[in-house]
Amino acid sequence: MSTIVDFLGSDHRACDDLFASAEVAVAQNNWDSARSLFERFQKAMAHHLAMEEEVLFPAFEARTGMRMGPTEVMRAEHEQMRGLLQEMAGAVAHADHGRYLGLSETLNMLIQQHNLKEENMLYPMSDQVLGGERDSVIRSMEALSV
Repeated sequence: MSTIVDFLGSDHRACDDLFASAEVAVAQNNWDSARSLFERFQKAMAHHLAMEEEVLFPAFEARTGMRMGPTEVMRAEHEQMRGLLQEMAGAVAHADHGRYLGLSETLNMLIQQHNLKEENMLYPMSDQVLGGERDSVIRSMEALSV
């Protein structure tokens, strides 16, 4: 089976692709497409965050005993992302081009910094500390529905 770095890193890229597609649709004032793409992006993000918060983070914390470490920082950033996604949903619902693109720029910077921390620090640490449990954790993340 793959590593946590590979599994969740690939999911990051899938979410990024949907995000970029929605932004292009907004930039072109193609609101029907933008709404559909944004909805898919929002669902993909909800699923990704749930995989981390409901499966990976608890497994990592149980194995390391660290509850106030990197997972706490990631959870706080997830909340920031959720807030921005809510605001963006309002902007896309009202076809507010400027508001959407401004929020999109903020979210993009947050996501890129967040993903770098996860892919370069938390995921490799998780692969290392979870050892033989890694495949089971990945299967649990795959099975999660939101």
